[in-house]
Amino acid sequence: MKKIILCAVVLLLFSLPGCTRTIQSEKPVENGPVYEEVLSNGLKVFIIHDRNAPLAVFQIWYDAGSVHEQIGKTGLSHLLEHMMFKGTPAHGPKTFSKIIKRAGGIDNAGTSKDFVYYFQKLSPDRLHLSIELEADRMRNLIMDPQETMSERDVVMEERRMRYDDDPQNLVYEEVVAAAFKSHPYQWPVIGWMSDLQQITRDDLWKYYRSRYVPNNAFIIVAGNVDVLSTLEKIREEFGSIPRGPEVRKLSAGEPEQLGERRVTVRKEAELPYVFSAYKAPNMLDEDSYALDVLSVVLSGGKSARIYKSLIDEQRIALSAGAGYSSTYRYPFLFYLYGTPLPGNPVEAVERALYKEIENIIEHPPAEREMAKAKNQIEAEFIMDQDSIYYQAMILGQFEMLGDWTLKDRYLDGIRRVTASDVQRAAAQYLVEDKRTVGILIPVKKDAEK
Repeated sequence: MKKIILCAVVLLLFSLPGCTRTIQSEKPVENGPVYEEVLSNGLKVFIIHDRNAPLAVFQIWYDAGSVHEQIGKTGLSHLLEHMMFKGTPAHGPKTFSKIIKRAGGIDNAGTSKDFVYYFQKLSPDRLHLSIELEADRMRNLIMDPQETMSERDVVMEERRMRYDDDPQNLVYEEVVAAAFKSHPYQWPVIGWMSDLQQITRDDLWKYYRSRYVPNNAFIIVAGNVDVLSTLEKIREEFGSIPRGPEVRKLSAGEPEQLGERRVTVRKEAELPYVFSAYKAPNMLDEDSYALDVLSVVLSGGKSARIYKSLIDEQRIALSAGAGYSSTYRYPFLFYLYGTPLPGNPVEAVERALYKEIENIIEHPPAEREMAKAKNQIEAEFIMDQDSIYYQAMILGQFEMLGDWTLKDRYLDGIRRVTASDVQRAAAQYLVEDKRTVGILIPVKKDAEK
């Protein structure tokens, strides 16, 4: 499974012991180091007890990613993430981070298509600060109209830097927008510039009040903490927050793609670039494991097929590879990409990428390739377990996917994959009629204007 990049954070997969789910429990249910409880207002609480962890991690996750926005209002989720640091009546602007830093900790947040989360790392004896501060801003956020518009300008500038002025990111954005016709995955997490320009304080306030409620959130605490006293403190601070209105689950489909789609981006750049994306299932589909292995066979380092062929042997690409993530809540994309070496046409790189797919379809990977790819995935999965922070991250990510215990299936699923599974998955999903291709055409600065 590949690492997943959010606005400001990388999510890694992590293995945790399983346990049985419980609802409306006054006492935590334990299985191994994981404790679980659901408060009467619907707030879920998970505690990963690790006696060897020197720090404590506090995370709060909201089911409030960009997938829940509407046409004309994209960017609300990410802008609200910024506004959550603007203070409450009890703790003024920028006070939140200052309190955490004075306690020797760090804090940050991230927004994705599926969720938004906030975290702090600090000494276990200072964990009460996170609990108090997060409970306060769940219900008492200040959203001054002038401050909101000022922060909106900050996000607009962030968009200019990350997308409008980054040709390859712009191609990615255009491809995703073209690949999805009806599903809200089509718009970027940061929002379209035209939508950001029109967002009002009232738009943001309504979104905050509807989605930042206990029954649309869960807390994860990880580290060498006292489980019972931590749960008692969470009940004390969060238990009195009223349950919000029931949040309607997203029900959005995507029509079948019946032919290749192509987009062209003309932008000031040094070299052209190709990005080709195919509709692909998420982890709820058994085929996702074969696609995970396929992505590593193609792009798992310098000994993988794409690097060896396009960069080492043919010497037509400066960079090239493949990518796939199965942990999106809804089916997303498997992609190929490449930048040609100066003097080589981008069309040659595109053809060479497709040729690697054709080779897989015609001849399944060798057993040695399969073993290497699966070992690489498993090693990364296991080594990431050294971090208590990523223990919490993966629990949260799988909980957002549907149920955190789904993570226990991952390595077993990878181990079951055969070479014929990879061949079949490539033939089923990586076909011309299901792909959307973006081409970057470099232009001179004056020509762009």
